[in-house]
Amino acid sequence: MALVELVTVLALLQFLYFGILVGKARERLGVKAPAISGNEVFERYVRVQMNTLELLILFLPALWIATAYLAARWVALLGAVYLVGRFIYLRAYVAEPSRRSLGFGVSALPILALLAIDLIGCVMRLIRE
Repeated sequence: MALVELVTVLALLQFLYFGILVGKARERLGVKAPAISGNEVFERYVRVQMNTLELLILFLPALWIATAYLAARWVALLGAVYLVGRFIYLRAYVAEPSRRSLGFGVSALPILALLAIDLIGCVMRLIRE
């Protein structure tokens, strides 16, 4: 279970890091708070952070529920793939938003797999009861 806990902490630290990148981009590109628009590169950093937040809402509960139905090492592996996908997404989106698909897919597919594990596990448990 420590691996799943580690992936959870890393996902939260990754989100924090993306927020720091937004702050640095704000300073570097001269976008004064509270504005979140006005510079295209800054807006890309904001979008990466917000998209990551949107996925975290799905990822974290799905990750933890899956530990009830699958060995923690496999759940953690799916979580690690998600984390890598988020970094790919960051690099691609900031450089050229039209190239974000690979990073999005690499981070979204583990979430879908976790949700499938959760759903199948829950249904199987209900059937057995």
